[in-house]
Amino acid sequence: MRSLERHRDVGAYALGVLEEADAFRFEDHLMECPRCAAQVTEFGPATRQLMLYRRATPPLVHPLAAPGPGLLDRLLSGVAARRRAGRRRLLYAAAAAVALAVAGPGVALHAVHDGPAVSVTATDERSGVWAQVTAEDAAWGSEVELRVRDGAGPRACRLVAVGRDGTEQTVTSWSVPRHDARPNTVHGGAALHPDQIARYEVRTADGERLVTLPAG
Repeated sequence: MRSLERHRDVGAYALGVLEEADAFRFEDHLMECPRCAAQVTEFGPATRQLMLYRRATPPLVHPLAAPGPGLLDRLLSGVAARRRAGRRRLLYAAAAAVALAVAGPGVALHAVHDGPAVSVTATDERSGVWAQVTAEDAAWGSEVELRVRDGAGPRACRLVAVGRDGTEQTVTSWSVPRHDARPNTVHGGAALHPDQIARYEVRTADGERLVTLPAG
């Protein structure tokens, strides 16, 4: 695939409609293309709204049918809920009263639970990668915010949600700049609800696990 065609695939990759082989090739391209990595992140809100529309629309609706007023109400309610969740997360950081430390080989973990949002933090001593996942229940699954610090770039990475039934779903992906250990924040979503997720894994594009975060 030519370089220009790879640039054009950024939207299809972000929306999850690329064939698996093409997706892997595009992830290789992400490692060397900061422009595409930034555009994948920018597609996050559009991807979540499309997932919401898909969940809210019966499967036999004609593809050209216009959304009804109820969808707009749900979208506006979703935006308001996310804003409230953002304010709650600030309160968690300032006044969290319960913290759970889970010991594991080479991993330090802390979990905070308050209402529908759950935040888990982990650092892997082997890879040196630090990550924090905050998940909130939504009508269609989970709204997920990931903060990650990884100084071993450049490389393409992804966050995978592993269900309690063993199923796996890619939540979001990003590109780590070269030798940049500053925290990076990305957003994504999963069709699994938070109580259906057993753990989150930060992996490289070729499948190497960098850090594991039990969902609690």
